[in-house]
Amino acid sequence: MPRLRIQRTIWPRPVLILTDTPRPGCRDCDGIGGIEHPYGHPETGEYEDSDWEPCHCWNEALRWVLLPLPRLPQRWHRQPTGYSDEPPF
Repeated sequence: MPRLRIQRTIWPRPVLILTDTPRPGCRDCDGIGGIEHPYGHPETGEYEDSDWEPCHCWNEALRWVLLPLPRLPQRWHRQPTGYSDEPPF
């Protein structure tokens, strides 16, 4: 039985989705949802990156679209830059 939660995603467009979550008492991943495998550079042995192995206790791909959200107009995305020279100062 999946453990469901609501999330907001912006790709490919803004929507609310219902998604599965990892089992909190899983003995393999401790409720994180996967196991991280860090690895080092073959010559220096220093940390280089990590591989992620999803756990069997949940399904990352299990999700349903609940509600499409409207896209904000471009003018709402702009951040104020610098100072204005228009009154009031």
